[in-house]
Amino acid sequence: MGVLDGKVALVTGAGAGIGRGIARRYAREGAAVVVVEVNEDNGARVAAELKALGGRSLFIGTDVSKKSEVEAAVAGTMKHFGRLDILVNNASRLSPNVLLEQKTDEMLQATLGVGTWATWWFMQLAMPIMREQGGGRIINFVSVDAEAGAWLHADYNMMKGAIEALTRSAAMEWGRFKILVNAIAPVAAGTVFEELSRSIPGFDQMASAMNPLGRVGDPEEDIAPVAVFLGSEACRYVTGEVIHVDGGMHVPRYHSKPQDLASFTKA
Repeated sequence: MGVLDGKVALVTGAGAGIGRGIARRYAREGAAVVVVEVNEDNGARVAAELKALGGRSLFIGTDVSKKSEVEAAVAGTMKHFGRLDILVNNASRLSPNVLLEQKTDEMLQATLGVGTWATWWFMQLAMPIMREQGGGRIINFVSVDAEAGAWLHADYNMMKGAIEALTRSAAMEWGRFKILVNAIAPVAAGTVFEELSRSIPGFDQMASAMNPLGRVGDPEEDIAPVAVFLGSEACRYVTGEVIHVDGGMHVPRYHSKPQDLASFTKA
């Protein structure tokens, strides 16, 4: 018996990283999982993994930056499973690492599309379903980067800051429908971390050294259990909360000013 038996969860960006870790953990806890992912190979592979774990799963190829595809994902979930109990808005993206004044409208648009707009659309679509069912759980993802004002991530920080504000607003307005809305601020070896590791030499070692626990979190073993808690009955009196699952990284935060700042400055 798992703590999420009988629940249906939709997880965005579930084809890799933190999303995959949550999808796997949810399946282990008895939830049926809708794998929402833009990369069809990754999405199909994770859906197969969940079935191998003994879980029920459905892969829906989705570009979450497009409202019509978000609508299709929610409709597909309802058609296949008939309900939606837990929504996990995990999908995210980074634009190139450049200074704020060098960020383009196109970079911001793409970042907000996958993050803020997708979260907004999924939440608005999930609300009437959860209201009709008598309640539900929405779990959003924010970032210590926004709290620290991370260099070279101005658009990403803006996106995550908006999601944090949206989380609290929804918690206030939808509590009357027993819809609980919370957020996780993780530090883990997910897709964004992998992108940073590729683009910044030594980033993974640096991140581990800065962390109070001396390591970077594992998506399935460190982050996903908190997502399980937020989706379970144990969380029945928690809403509007941001939980830092980061090994304590939010306490000292960090300094992110590039050592080679001149290389980022246009002549």
